[in-house]
Amino acid sequence: MEALLPALTVLAALGAGLVAGIFFAFSAFIMAALGRLPADGGISAMQSINVAVLNPLFFLAFFGTAMLALVLAVAALIDWSHAGASYLLAGGLLYLVGTIFVTIAFNVPLNNRLAAAKPGTAEGAKLWAHYLSSWTTWNHVRTAAALAAAASFILALP
Repeated sequence: MEALLPALTVLAALGAGLVAGIFFAFSAFIMAALGRLPADGGISAMQSINVAVLNPLFFLAFFGTAMLALVLAVAALIDWSHAGASYLLAGGLLYLVGTIFVTIAFNVPLNNRLAAAKPGTAEGAKLWAHYLSSWTTWNHVRTAAALAAAASFILALP
């Protein structure tokens, strides 16, 4: 395991950075652009995005990085005397809690509610206004956590 640790750490840093970049795009301009559309257009566009994102490449980046983060966090706990152990643990926790947990606990339920919304209705427009604010706030958290995880993994490298 000791010989694999640097390679796994680099892969985790790259994965966390990639996921942070995806989330950053949504926080920085995609959600703002969707918010400029009429509610029915924004709802329809985001519903389409939420379907399209469920693909093997995104899953590999998102959940593959989660697996690496878990392995690295456990490795840090097993060998706490390792020079970068605290950074490995921090990176693993930041990614698992700030990215995976936040997604499952907050963003996915909002996506599920949006999936059931009917564009062009008053109820849909009300849901969309709440979705834009709440989903984007939680996405900011995911972005910061994934970026901080990437930085932690980089700092763990010898």
